[in-house]
Amino acid sequence: MKADPASSPAAPESGLSSAKWEAVAGGHICLDVIPGLAHLPAGSFAQVFQPGRLIDAGPVWFSTGGSVSNTGLVMNKLGVHTALMGKIGDDLFGAAIRQIVAAFGSDLAGGMIVDPKVASSYTVVINPPGVDRIFLHCPGANDTFTADDVRYDALAQARLFHFGYPPLMKQFYIEEGVQLTDLLRRAKLTGVTTSLDMALPDPTSPAGRANWPAIVRNTLPYADIFLPSIEEILYMIRRETYDELRRRAGGPQILPLVTADLLLDLSAELIDLGAKIVGIKLGECGLFLRTAGRAALEKLGRARPDSLDGWTERVLWSPCFQVEVVGTTGAGDSTIAGFLCALLRGLPAEEALNMAVAVGACNVEAADALSGVRTWDDTRRRIQAGWRKRALAVEGPRWVFEENRQMWVRA
Repeated sequence: MKADPASSPAAPESGLSSAKWEAVAGGHICLDVIPGLAHLPAGSFAQVFQPGRLIDAGPVWFSTGGSVSNTGLVMNKLGVHTALMGKIGDDLFGAAIRQIVAAFGSDLAGGMIVDPKVASSYTVVINPPGVDRIFLHCPGANDTFTADDVRYDALAQARLFHFGYPPLMKQFYIEEGVQLTDLLRRAKLTGVTTSLDMALPDPTSPAGRANWPAIVRNTLPYADIFLPSIEEILYMIRRETYDELRRRAGGPQILPLVTADLLLDLSAELIDLGAKIVGIKLGECGLFLRTAGRAALEKLGRARPDSLDGWTERVLWSPCFQVEVVGTTGAGDSTIAGFLCALLRGLPAEEALNMAVAVGACNVEAADALSGVRTWDDTRRRIQAGWRKRALAVEGPRWVFEENRQMWVRA
């Protein structure tokens, strides 16, 4: 039986002052340890990373990682006061996480739960030029995070609640995701707009073997905004398609095989399952957006745009902006942050999509998840100055390319 917020055990106390937060970013947080590998020749990974070899590395970066940090801190850099709500241990890595977060604002770490009985989560990020990054990850405290750890009083004062990476948090994928469903259901009762991001689990892990079709089906009625990557959502609800695309691609790089028809069909299914706004992250191929009808959008919560005319039943696909890629750590989370900040500022769907891919593009100009991101005004000025996007061909009926926004629109 699921408990209502009023009858649920109180969440752990924190220094979070709820009244001043416009948004809350909750879920997975860890310490990212990123060895400097930018000096390596692009595409040399297989030759360099050999057993028994000593590899010369540059200075190491320490940054916070995970959805709480990557999305929440970027939203703060973009001018939306966002509380961070994650769980850490009372250890050296936990202290480092709090110190890094506090550098972005002395009050931002107030929502963190410190549990002396668990170890803080960390990730070693192997991020050489020319290949996608590799993660060595310890879930730590994230595996003990539950729906009761969320401060629902803070959500009641915020406009938006973003929760990220349940596949990397044990309590949220066991038992067909009952904790995840309960968390988002209780959040919706506060009137906040809910947003959900996923992560791609290791297929051989317990998370990889979880019943993801059931989890997605049970959760989406309470997730107003759903923002998975194409790999994540195919793995979760269309495993046969995911495996077939990997077979045809000869590995994990399936993006060249993703078609507009697949995205249309997949996004329609997610809308039917209950999501009101679906954004599918496509890496170097940009961001695909689909929205529900007006009746569904009316129930978005406190982050609902004042005017829904430009948001109703939209299908858009934006390419990425052209940049020199230094690292891709946190690129998807930054893209989400740009989109959510644009939604909170009441921008039309096309402008929200443009800001999403713009913030994501700024992110990849640095090796870590945060330092490449610019302010909101600087990012908008960069777009207005004529920043060009990568070429993207979209095939299929009713697709029209809008040159002024450099975006594909389905009429």
